[in-house]
Amino acid sequence: MKLQELQNTDAGEVNYQKLAFDYARHADQDADPPARRPVVVVGAGPVGLALAIDLAQQNVPVVLLDNDCTLSTGSRAICFAKRTLEVFDRLGCGQRMTNKGVSWNVGRVFFKNDPIYSFNLLPEAGYERPAFINLQQYYVEGYLAERAAGLPLIDLRWKNKVVGVEQKADHALLTVETPEGNYQIAAGYVAACDGSRSSVRQLIGQESKGRIFKDRFLIADVKMKLDRPAERWFWFDPEFHPNQSVLLHMQPDNVWRIDFQLGWDADPEHEKKPENIIPRVKALLANSEMKDAQFELEWASVYTFACLRMDSFRHGRVLFAGDSAHGVSPFGARGANSGVQDAENLAWKLAAVLRGDAPDALLDSYASEREYAADENIRNSTRATDFITPKSEISRLFRDAVLELAKRHDFARTLVNSGRLSVPSTLHGSVLNTADADVFEGKLVPGAPAADAPVVRADGSAGWLLRALNPAGFSALVFGDDSGGGDLAERSVRAVAEADPSVKLVRIALNKSHALAAQRYDARPGTVYLLRPDHHVCARWRQPDIQAVRAALDHALAKA
Repeated sequence: MKLQELQNTDAGEVNYQKLAFDYARHADQDADPPARRPVVVVGAGPVGLALAIDLAQQNVPVVLLDNDCTLSTGSRAICFAKRTLEVFDRLGCGQRMTNKGVSWNVGRVFFKNDPIYSFNLLPEAGYERPAFINLQQYYVEGYLAERAAGLPLIDLRWKNKVVGVEQKADHALLTVETPEGNYQIAAGYVAACDGSRSSVRQLIGQESKGRIFKDRFLIADVKMKLDRPAERWFWFDPEFHPNQSVLLHMQPDNVWRIDFQLGWDADPEHEKKPENIIPRVKALLANSEMKDAQFELEWASVYTFACLRMDSFRHGRVLFAGDSAHGVSPFGARGANSGVQDAENLAWKLAAVLRGDAPDALLDSYASEREYAADENIRNSTRATDFITPKSEISRLFRDAVLELAKRHDFARTLVNSGRLSVPSTLHGSVLNTADADVFEGKLVPGAPAADAPVVRADGSAGWLLRALNPAGFSALVFGDDSGGGDLAERSVRAVAEADPSVKLVRIALNKSHALAAQRYDARPGTVYLLRPDHHVCARWRQPDIQAVRAALDHALAKA
């Protein structure tokens, strides 16, 4: 199948796990000297596709290379967080993913077979998106691939494997292997999104370093009809799987994801056999009201916990994103979510540099910011892994005591760690931030991602704040009274926006309709928030003048 054909296919009939895309010879294979392209993205998984779409929407032509011709099989990454859905909204497919996915906010924790407590990841209303959706990775890739098919600036080449990387003064020269032989392409920049076994990383002589945990988990995708709420259920040491842990998630199409802890001595190939998986599933069902459920096994895999990252995410003209740059244990859903946020961070910076709006140094901030975020994810993932899989008898005694106390005491629940679930990183200390000169309260400090809230559009209809932001440039939120009289702050922002089309003024009237937005942004008349194209706060003021806004904008583009 050609990618363009996928765009015109009835989505209800597509089996994304069995799609095979056609290899096609490209004119670049006959070019001498090698064709020059501004950006080459390597890897057409969720991260590479998201990056390519984001760049194309900013009018940057992208060559996207993939060494295979299929999408992923099995559920793999399934938990996509609110922040990631907001990114997908900008890319044009967030609503489709939300419609197909299973939305959830609540998680439950069990010790043995006893419920300990539940938690709500989005206890406050007033957001367009849920805390999480569960959606198999092949749907995410399929929807992104269909979106890519509709963007003429994306040149997606299947069965194009990068087998050589040479760094030059003003480009990187890639050698690409195809079914018809090798060719070369000169890339202004290369984004390596080719996964945990990244060939690009190996070709430039780099590696990911960190910690591999001596434990294994079995993933089983099981198809069965259950009348259960869409919640995350986690068992510590259940009777049906003693001395180990189990995680249960609902997915679309009556598919349930079950993760069984196996221990380090387990033989992965042996454990993946249906005759060994089915008794485990039956034991889980037999110990609950689900015992009569009929099921069939759809897919299985075994994984090892690891928390790793490259020392630097930038090497000259080559930048790394997603699993090629960093890897974490699956509990916490920090892998795919952080990878998509890598792509969002990198896209606007590459676009600004290629347009000549920012110096090459802006790309250094991609590396430093996403290395910071990776360290945060690794820290949380390591702590979760240590709690889920105690490494000594003393550690196990401590964990079990905490779980017993958590049944009755709130303080103990803060110590329970079944995977601290993905939240976007606040980029404290980013070189692109402008420090506060005024006093603010709340979490929306420079470096924080913007918060959503209900708003009323100019035509009087209901909308959402994030939808009103500039999808590919800077946004300046200006809070003012209903009169719209244009105080100093609004006049300053308007002057900057009129001189620079990359800046969008978004005015929010301080009235009852916008009470939640005013609360979340600690807004008064004249309050202004300057948001980057990836919707992170880069500056905020109580009443800025034009010089302050211009200086912050230059600072956010690494010009000053």
